Amino acid sequence: MQDTKGNRNSFHILYIGGDLKTINPFKESSLFKITVKENSLSAINFLSQDETVDAILCEMHIPGITGIEMYKLLQSKKIYPQTPFILITHSFDPKTIQEALQNKIDDVYPTSLDLEKIHQRISFLKHYKQEHEKTVRPKHDPQEYRMPLLKRAFDILFALVVLLIISPVLLLTAIAIKLESRGPLIYKSKRVGTGYHVFDFYKFRSMYTGADQKLKELKHLNQYSADENGNHDELDTYCPDCERLGRPCSPVLFIEGKEICENQYLRQKKETSQSAFVKIKDDPRITKVGAFIRKTSIDELPQLFNVLKGDMSIVGNRPLPLYEAELLTSDGWSERFLGPAGITGLWQVYKRGRSEMSDEERKALDNQYARNNSFWLDLKIILKTIPALFQKEKV
Repeated sequence: MQDTKGNRNSFHILYIGGDLKTINPFKESSLFKITVKENSLSAINFLSQDETVDAILCEMHIPGITGIEMYKLLQSKKIYPQTPFILITHSFDPKTIQEALQNKIDDVYPTSLDLEKIHQRISFLKHYKQEHEKTVRPKHDPQEYRMPLLKRAFDILFALVVLLIISPVLLLTAIAIKLESRGPLIYKSKRVGTGYHVFDFYKFRSMYTGADQKLKELKHLNQYSADENGNHDELDTYCPDCERLGRPCSPVLFIEGKEICENQYLRQKKETSQSAFVKIKDDPRITKVGAFIRKTSIDELPQLFNVLKGDMSIVGNRPLPLYEAELLTSDGWSERFLGPAGITGLWQVYKRGRSEMSDEERKALDNQYARNNSFWLDLKIILKTIPALFQKEKV
């Protein structure tokens, strides 16, 4: 592809992954402008902002998902469906190529990339798709969830009435929080809701200021950990093969700010099951007022303002923190994001009295609601939510 002066155009590519040895040559080349996103969630958010890219290059293994699953997710959500998608793999084996071709991925390349050939290939794919497929990328996914007018009207009316009734409770809670500890009254965090939409999520602050930074220190207390012995999935970069050879035994990946060879990464990923959800029993970061408002769910009341803003609904699947949502973009999990986000939902009603609940149980309930949500189901869940608030958690 050439411009009017006979010079080749520079292609803007989105690179999904963290292998700096592959990324850096693109940054140094005049043939490309590169935007790098290390995980699927940040890539989807970037593309959802209507950014223009000429091609998407994705590593086979990125946190929580494979490159092939990433391609299928973008196709299912109609996000840049006609943009060339190239899979980058460290293990160039026939099975990977076959699976990629079966899923109609445009091309597969090993990590030792020839930038000239990549440029030529992208140019050809762009021309082919424009000339032969004759389709235009829709700006919005026609299958994405659209909140029914009745549900939205009910949400607004319900939120306004409840806020009016509970205004004394809100005032007393605000005073108690301010008297006990320093810090903001409302805790705002980034959450991922319907269609991977990221928004500011409101709660009364129930922890001491700076509690987020202590999360990694308390990881061994996570109730949703898959390891019964308390050994969690912290990245172990040690590889006996690398030590024996005196050099990396396979291409080096950059994950969580650490260098790890691909063989060790795949070995560790296979041996351990990473739990996406985080819940800590007897969390020492919680204030005394915080413990009370959590037990009574008063801390959730500011989310009624999220409902008025349209970020979420009264009933739906709970919007997730970014670090959880990054791990839930595979086919089995992504369905939960195709339904409305809400304050209460199926798993809060049916599982609130249990201290233990597996990822699979939450997935089943979230996906069930995404598939079968209706106005009458919402009313049923709301009626069951009130008695569920008074259930004591089993230990």
